[in-house]
Amino acid sequence: MIGAVAIGLAAGVVAGLLGVGGGVLFVPGLVIFIGLTQHQAEATSLLAIIPVALVGAAAQDRYGNVRRGDALRLGLFSVVGAAAGVALANALSGKALQVGFALFMLFVAGQLVRKNVGSGTSGGRKKPSGSRKGV
Repeated sequence: MIGAVAIGLAAGVVAGLLGVGGGVLFVPGLVIFIGLTQHQAEATSLLAIIPVALVGAAAQDRYGNVRRGDALRLGLFSVVGAAAGVALANALSGKALQVGFALFMLFVAGQLVRKNVGSGTSGGRKKPSGSRKGV
């Protein structure tokens, strides 16, 4: 129980701070600390991320950071992608899912490093050119 609370708090902070789906922490945490299978961890993460995403999006919307049209398009196409991903995940072994998840995380990390370290970017926040609230 304490492990689940710690994973949830850490994932919520990371999701709110960095804008990543808490699944980046949920899935490995559920497998390593709670003992779920990869399939169970991914399914649990998908359900658990709904309230996290809603709270984070609502807070970011209050700051004017949400482009609603883009969010709607992303959400609609993500529903189709999620259904396809679930079908594919159920066809794969747990080990294949773990390796795939790890490789994906390495790819994303590499892209972030390449984009930010290679370009000499300070990582500072850019000022928006104008409010896009309601777009």
